[in-house]
Amino acid sequence: MAKFGTGGAVTLLTAAALAAVGVLAAQARSSADTSTPIGGTVATAPARAGASPSTSAGASSKAVPAIPANSGTGKRVVYSLSAKRIWLVDPANPKQDRTFTVQPGTVAPAVGSYQVFHVNAGPYTGSDGALIKNGVLFATSGGVAVGFSAAVDGATPVPDPNKKTGGIRETVADSAALFAFAPYDTKVIVVP
Repeated sequence: MAKFGTGGAVTLLTAAALAAVGVLAAQARSSADTSTPIGGTVATAPARAGASPSTSAGASSKAVPAIPANSGTGKRVVYSLSAKRIWLVDPANPKQDRTFTVQPGTVAPAVGSYQVFHVNAGPYTGSDGALIKNGVLFATSGGVAVGFSAAVDGATPVPDPNKKTGGIRETVADSAALFAFAPYDTKVIVVP
């Protein structure tokens, strides 16, 4: 058994503490709730020092985008291709309503109305090879299943343009909310 002097023990304990903090920070990033209740506001980061004079030095907030017009009625998931945003809408239970941004795959569904045809809590391997969970499939396009999910590690990278991927990636927290909100047969409306 090796002996450590006081300095070696302190160094070892410091390194272990820093590693633990790094792991906890990564977990916090992957499970951070980036969603906002519909009608709420999203806080934006304070301006950098040296930014243009017209930029506020304090934190500001901006209104969350409203549910797109012509996006159906009743309980539904609304997905905007151009905004890369999802709205969970339930007129019977507005406390469940929320909206959040997503990272789409390389294969997009056509604009239209769909129904969830498969759900899988996972984990399992997605079309991009990532280990994913909370899968909610609602369309196919060019033989590729299209649906919402989260990478187990919480990553939402831009997909490889050379691969046909139908995964619309969300944060882990947002995927859990969508998974609970949208069981089999839930309406999904895709808008431009």
